[in-house]
Amino acid sequence: MTNNLTEFDAKAAESGSAATERFRESGKTATVEVPKERVSLLANEVLGAVYDAIRKHKVTYDEFNALKAWLINVGEDGEWPLFMDVWVEHVVEEVSTEDREGNKGTIEGPYYIPGAPEFDTPATLPMREDEGGTPLLFQGQIRGVDGTPLAGAKVEIWHADDNGFYSQFAPGLPEWNLRGTVAADAEGNFALNTVQPAPYQIPTDGACGKLIAAAGWHAWRPAHLHLKVSAPGHQLLTAQLYFDGDQHLSDDIASAVKPELVLSPTERGNGAGNEVTYDFVLDAVRA
Repeated sequence: MTNNLTEFDAKAAESGSAATERFRESGKTATVEVPKERVSLLANEVLGAVYDAIRKHKVTYDEFNALKAWLINVGEDGEWPLFMDVWVEHVVEEVSTEDREGNKGTIEGPYYIPGAPEFDTPATLPMREDEGGTPLLFQGQIRGVDGTPLAGAKVEIWHADDNGFYSQFAPGLPEWNLRGTVAADAEGNFALNTVQPAPYQIPTDGACGKLIAAAGWHAWRPAHLHLKVSAPGHQLLTAQLYFDGDQHLSDDIASAVKPELVLSPTERGNGAGNEVTYDFVLDAVRA
């Protein structure tokens, strides 16, 4: 039987399950050894905050049971990665990188896939022949904090398409659509061709969507490029870059926008789309 599903047939549970499986495969939990004293401290403070909220707002058994049912639903839909990345990760990222001198970063999000195809600069990301969206030339230089160009630096990039869907998390999209890793030249310069992504709503037909509806929130994220920028001897920078004029820059559901991360593309002329230059400054690895 032919599978005729398209990206518009994407379901929250399927996307959530894929994100959960990717997280398990990433090995991020394999080396976690948090001291018991640290676990006790954090667990007690989080639970204490919950107790305070229950007492302050006189939470009822009906509300308590609704929460339990919702938590079960989050697990059944595989949406814990989405929940944590949308509502919690931005604070962890802020604390983890507060001492950096170089570029600001932001959250990774749940849709990262390692092992994207590698290209030398200048490059064009894998995309369909009829890929929608405005063509975008994204270019810049990667330097150290002292201004030294970083030869051999890499820009790993992934983003949603013009309909707001990510390859490997929605049916009908080529495996590595709009995903790639571009190696900079000897002067740390890079240039890559892609298309401008669209703003999108996080999945709303699953447990996270139920929370959003119950709270009367919106589900929108501003359009953005995801990036991981790396160079030997330097700290990995994980970032998202946004676009000036997007109506959700000020109310991103994931609270991940920072002023330093907003791009202002300009027209290239002759119908060639837009271009933008954005440089990356990486902190050295600390001894």
